[in-house]
Amino acid sequence: MSYETRQKRGAARRPFSLGLAVLLACPFADAAPTPPPVAEGTIRIATWNVSFFRRNEGDLARELSAGTSPQPRVVAAVLQKIRPDLLLLNEFDYDPEAPALFRKNYLEVSQGGGEPLRLSHYFIAPSNTGVPSGVDFDRDGKIGGGGDALGFGVFPGQYGMLVLSRFPIDHTTTRTFRSFLWRDMPNAMLPPQWYSAEALAKLPLSSKSHWDVAISLPTTAGAPSHTLHFLVSHPTPPGFDGPEDRNGRRNHDEIRLWADYLDPMRADYLLDDAGRRGGLDVNASFVIAGDLNADPLDGGSVRGAIAQLLDHPRVHREAASGALAPRSVGAVEAARRQGGANLNQQGDPAFDTGDFSDGPRSVGNLRIDYVLPSNDLVVCASGVFWPSADDPEFALVNDDVEQSSDHRLVWIDVALPGRRCPR
Repeated sequence: MSYETRQKRGAARRPFSLGLAVLLACPFADAAPTPPPVAEGTIRIATWNVSFFRRNEGDLARELSAGTSPQPRVVAAVLQKIRPDLLLLNEFDYDPEAPALFRKNYLEVSQGGGEPLRLSHYFIAPSNTGVPSGVDFDRDGKIGGGGDALGFGVFPGQYGMLVLSRFPIDHTTTRTFRSFLWRDMPNAMLPPQWYSAEALAKLPLSSKSHWDVAISLPTTAGAPSHTLHFLVSHPTPPGFDGPEDRNGRRNHDEIRLWADYLDPMRADYLLDDAGRRGGLDVNASFVIAGDLNADPLDGGSVRGAIAQLLDHPRVHREAASGALAPRSVGAVEAARRQGGANLNQQGDPAFDTGDFSDGPRSVGNLRIDYVLPSNDLVVCASGVFWPSADDPEFALVNDDVEQSSDHRLVWIDVALPGRRCPR
């Protein structure tokens, strides 16, 4: 949500705090924010905007080449506690070398006594962020800079994405929608009279990309193979624009792409980067994940933007209604402790995933990160890793968002095909 603000003001990461260094130097204590180990017959799926964006192309890979960088160590420490089987990382700069470096030098090395985490399979692909368009998208009278890129960013791939998986990825059936033009979405919510014909001929719908990553799940003996479609994206924040609300409108339609993708009656117009048309099979299992930059009730997104998914007939109804929506005690405490805009919000702070409390113009903390399973999947448990201030793990993701991220990790456990949740 706030990455563009931090990038424009050139914020530097703060030094590694003494309290956090001490925490990483000794084993973690058991605490409520850390879920129990994944039960037999279930898998854990998570998403986290980790703020692994850097100022220059190649900086992230150079930083990850050594295993001593503070922020990646903290992120790896949290991941070793949560232990997801399938994971989306948002704001992970695109660099083909970076995934292996992060896994080898951080995830697969004990952080503060944590058990190394091995996620042997990954998917990474180019992002629209920072790719020059040659057009004055933001209409500031000049061409160049993040505002005129295909997606906001100062170099190609900044704020990209990475999928890590314990299970094999079928790259032949995985689909990406990076090049699909916004103008080609029927009844697109384009800002009236804002973009020229030249601009519309170049402006993609996706500010980063949309990926349908095909995950090959394990099955019981004799059962047919089962594919889980991991539908991941990172729509643009609905702000940093003007009364035309071009970013809010784009955010709405980036979310809408997945809603249409799930509906065979509405998906015929979709064309992926390999030239394949249409949406997801009606019998396919899926999980939608990512920093979607839209809260159900608060913040600046277009009204009903996230409801396109929360209320979708193919999305798990319990997750949509809140019965198993990921939540935390720490988020409730943070909203009360930080005050400001949080005091006037409509939504339940227990569901918040983003810490945006700083500054007089802040929108407050919001629920903008989601892991939404299809309604054929059995959801066993869920949560948000947001410890309360009196918890030893609070040092990992505290109010100083530069320590790790201004977002919190969101996870769900689902039963494998043919299995049930453990009692």
